[in-house]
Amino acid sequence: MKKLVLLLVLFSQVSFAQQVNQCGILIPPPSLINNFISVYEAGGYVRRILDSINWKENFTLMEQNGINNAYATIIRNRRVIIYDNRFLTALDQYSRTNWASVSVLAHEIGHHYENHLFTGTGSTPAKELEADYFSGYALAKIDASLAEATAALERIAPIQGNSSHPGRAARVDAIRRGWYYAKGINPSSTTTVRPPVPQPQQNPPPPANDADWIHLALYGNKEMTVYLSDDGRNYSPVQLNTRQPFVFKYEIYNYGFIRLVNSSRATTYKLMHGKDYSIIWNRKTNNWTVVEVP
Repeated sequence: MKKLVLLLVLFSQVSFAQQVNQCGILIPPPSLINNFISVYEAGGYVRRILDSINWKENFTLMEQNGINNAYATIIRNRRVIIYDNRFLTALDQYSRTNWASVSVLAHEIGHHYENHLFTGTGSTPAKELEADYFSGYALAKIDASLAEATAALERIAPIQGNSSHPGRAARVDAIRRGWYYAKGINPSSTTTVRPPVPQPQQNPPPPANDADWIHLALYGNKEMTVYLSDDGRNYSPVQLNTRQPFVFKYEIYNYGFIRLVNSSRATTYKLMHGKDYSIIWNRKTNNWTVVEVP
């Protein structure tokens, strides 16, 4: 299977003059990074990010020193984030904060979270802005300041964009919007707003018209445990209640499966992205059933 790679940054061997690499990223001058010491622990930050947004890891983190890069990709149908620890440390040194490397990693997590790698189109400005928004949201959740969340792109993102990556201003703005949303802050005023209560696998919540997500509501019962699956084989329990519709998306395909009972003999319903579904009591069958909402 041909590998599809969404790149945030790629650093090549550089001379002492600052250059722009093949991905359009400014390369930190070595003369500016020699006096700053940073310690980076990728796995620990990944766990903090995933715990903060209530999302179960669906990718493998791999360290590969010497590649001068960090990127999300698919290898043999497995989601992977590959990173060069020395590269991330150099980025921290250049930005004068270890949050720079964390924001890079959060950006790559965002590519997997937003399911970008299964579209077959590679990097696009829209995808990069979504991953940047996720990065800002995630860093706010693990207590990074706004300045810390934007530190990396404010230093290494070129002012002008290209066909695959937006320019610096747009990317920094996306991070800021994600950060503000996570903090419940309306940047157009001095007051704070209460964001919607986050649902499992719904951080940040999708727009109402986002066709990548599925809305599922429960009627006629206070609460219920249902079982969801990406592949129709492995099911995970999810708690539903009538007070709060459950909003989610499947990570592998644009559809998934739901069972109302944890049994291979139970009726299995196929759910499609962009659809609304309800679980209702069917008086004819005297049982619960899943129906699509027109």
